[in-house]
Parts: sequence; structure tokens; C-alpha cells
Amino acid sequence: MSIASRDAERARDFASRHPFARVARSYDAVLEDREVDAVYIPLVNTLHREWTLRALAAGKHVLCEKPLGMNAPEAEEMAMAARDAGLYLMEAFMYRFHPRTQAFVASIREPLYVHATFGFTMSDPSNYRMRASLGGGALLDVGCYTVNVSRWILGEPDGVLATLKRDRSPDDGVDTTVTGLLHFPGGATASVWASFDSPEEQELVVVERDRTQRLALPFSAWRDPDDPYQLMAESFADSVIENRSVAIPPEDSIANMRVLDRIRAAAEAI
Repeated sequence: MSIASRDAERARDFASRHPFARVARSYDAVLEDREVDAVYIPLVNTLHREWTLRALAAGKHVLCEKPLGMNAPEAEEMAMAARDAGLYLMEAFMYRFHPRTQAFVASIREPLYVHATFGFTMSDPSNYRMRASLGGGALLDVGCYTVNVSRWILGEPDGVLATLKRDRSPDDGVDTTVTGLLHFPGGATASVWASFDSPEEQELVVVERDRTQRLALPFSAWRDPDDPYQLMAESFADSVIENRSVAIPPEDSIANMRVLDRIRAAAEAI
């Protein structure tokens, strides 16, 4: 395993805790390493497209942090590059791999309404989440989760309404609270809410025809006894080794980005 970081000390610290890891001198050095078959890209949002395309061009399978791109066209370009190269590309939505979450979604029958929230306090103006030039903003950072789980349960929306609050930042402002209402074929609806202005807030509520179910902290990295990050990495590795489809195909990621794009467009049109 090879690791690269802008902070060499952090890379060395990680390697010291993982016996099979070795520190590479740069991101490019990782891509040039013939012993590396696949890479995980956890960079800031604006770098996902660039380094995914570079990794694919170098012959590496790619597990890319969410959101896959800054918008749907970027995600489409990345997916096409993976198809053309005959390589696997998967968006890293770790919450979808936790057995607790999978069991909850599998138990749902006849859903009428989904309410998904993800919020926390982000008060550091220098944090990348508050910098537009790095792809910051609540919609892409945590709104992607609420949209993703709504689509996982209800399918693809055919209508979108939204509002957002924008605050100033070093790069001229990012969205800090976003509220969306999604309408689905057949009449089901979902409300999605993402914020940097709240206390820690995560909830998933599903109203069904005969009951209501709730899942607390649906997007947290529950690691006892199951680590969703490990389960996600193992699932991706199995797909590469066994030459089978990834658990979250690029087409799903593109669809998610399209809804995020529609939420932003609807909110900015007000």
C-alpha cells in the first residue's frame, strides 16, 4: 500500500500505524507505482475530477470520495473515462455499507415520505468546507448524503424545490444551509436538509403506509462492531479482484449529482 499527502508528517504517521503502507513522494509517484492497482482519492471536491482522470489514465481503478464531482457533467466525464479505460470507478458513500443502514433500508415497504437531515457547526472560515474555490458548501459536503439516501429509498425524483442560505467566506461565500423538497413518480416526497449552522444533527425518518421508522445518526461512521469504511474498501476491492460490478455504479453517482445540480439551480432561481 502506498500513501501520499501534502503533509509528509501525516503520511509518515499513517504509515507507522499500518505495517504494509509506504510513503510516496507525491500523488504522481503513487500513480507511477506499478504495484498499485487501485487508488482512493479523498482530496477536496474540486480535485476529484482531475485526479480521478489522471489515475484512470495511469491504469488505476478509483474509489473517489463523495461527491464524485462538482456537478453532473464532471461525473459523466469521469464515468466515461472509466468505461473507456475498462477500469472500475466508485463513489465513496461509506454509510451505505454499514449492516445497520442496509437492514433499515431493506425493511422499508411502501414508503410515502422521507425526511433526511445532516447538519453540524462549521465556524472556521479557513476550513475547505467554507471555501468556494475548493468546492465547499453544505450541499456538496453533507447534502449529498441526504439526497443519496432519499434516492436509495424512493428512486429518481421528477420535481425539485429548494432554498439556500449563503454566507461570506474567503472565496466569496458558500451555501451554509440548504433545504430541498423532492417529488417522486407515484406521489412520494422527500425533504432533505443540510447545514453548517446547526448543532450536530442527523436523522432519517421514513413514513410508510402502515408505520413510521426512524434511524438515528444514519450517516455516522459506526465502527463497533462494523467499520463502514473497511466494508466499503473491501467491497470495492472484491469488485476489482472478481471483475464484477461495484456496489455504487457511476450511473448512480451521476444521477445523484443531477439532483444536487437541480437543488442548487432551484434555490438560486428564487
